[in-house]
Amino acid sequence: MALRYLRARRQEGFISVIALFSFLGIGLGVATLIIVMSVMNGFRADLLDRILGMNGHYEIKAAENGVLVDYDPLVARLAALKDIVRVTPLIQGQVMAAAGKNASGALVRGMAPDQLDKLELLSKNIVSGSLAGFAEDKAVIIGHRFARSLGVRAGDKIKLLSPKGSSTAFGTFPRVKTYTVAGLFNTGMYEYDSGYVFMSLSAAQKYFKHGEGVTSIEVFATDPDRALALRSDIINAVNVRAYIYDWQQSRASFFNALEVERNVMFLILTLIILVAAFNIISSLIMLVKDKGRDVAILRTMGATRGMIMRVFFIAGASVGVVGTLFGFLLGLGFCANIDQIKNLIEGLTGAELFSAEIYFLSNLPAKVDPAEVTTVVIMALVISLAATIYPSWRAARLDPVEALRYE
Repeated sequence: MALRYLRARRQEGFISVIALFSFLGIGLGVATLIIVMSVMNGFRADLLDRILGMNGHYEIKAAENGVLVDYDPLVARLAALKDIVRVTPLIQGQVMAAAGKNASGALVRGMAPDQLDKLELLSKNIVSGSLAGFAEDKAVIIGHRFARSLGVRAGDKIKLLSPKGSSTAFGTFPRVKTYTVAGLFNTGMYEYDSGYVFMSLSAAQKYFKHGEGVTSIEVFATDPDRALALRSDIINAVNVRAYIYDWQQSRASFFNALEVERNVMFLILTLIILVAAFNIISSLIMLVKDKGRDVAILRTMGATRGMIMRVFFIAGASVGVVGTLFGFLLGLGFCANIDQIKNLIEGLTGAELFSAEIYFLSNLPAKVDPAEVTTVVIMALVISLAATIYPSWRAARLDPVEALRYE
């Protein structure tokens, strides 16, 4: 009986149209929530993997003169800590890179060749050349986007100009040195691929004139969450004057902004489901008004108020349940094929939907969280079922005598 009430007949077509819109509203709301939350999760996870794949979970910077000297004992103490998998001394410095008529700013990172091999995000993503010549003091590794902006390939030469020049009798001149591009890497993250230059630690020490010192030490733990629990141990191990930053402090504003945006998007998109729920209420109220005579006849034939309430409750709940199931399947299907859908839309419109220069990543990530999807589905079901309570109660309270009198 409940399903029959939802079928469109000539005089009840408008009610069925509203029910259809309610079904589509709930389905699209659930699908949109699943898709957006999955993309936000994937975006955060991909960025976290890439950021922490290139940078340590902790960074220890020199507090005096910007250089850490005699750092080997400190590296040994840090490496001996539990859950620490790697400790990397390095030198960082800003330079201007030039090749022919092209020039661009870059960040130089100098590290030992064996440490670069352990940096899997880079060492496993060499797209041209190789790491074989990296140990040489005249070789560098750069990102493929950076190479494109300079117009160079593996084997070509580039000039690095340091703003900290050499003082002479005629003034300060920028420090200029020529290096051979040993290889190009593609990490999939725009920031790294377009502005990082890697050279050996000994070459960086000579270029920046830091002697045997380094500018910072990066510490890698077994996982990011475990790293935060090791802060006190790391502070105790660092017995020199230095600044200590964990990965959350280094990128606090970035990850906080992502979390705020994710929460706001969840609240905004939940309104779609609420609007669809109000459509269920309005369609059921109109259905109750239209079926007033039928309800009165059923009551006179012995139907109880509970039976009448169940009929309209099932009618409204079926729209919410089927709509939620439709949205659940649509959302998961969209997430599973999100890159193909993006490429299809870009091919049809000719517009770039996901620019690497803006979003830092070269592809559109999606990570479905089962717990989050379950929450969205339960929330949609609860809202849909709650929307049917008042119209069903109103139908059950209908007075048969009054309904038949006005018919």
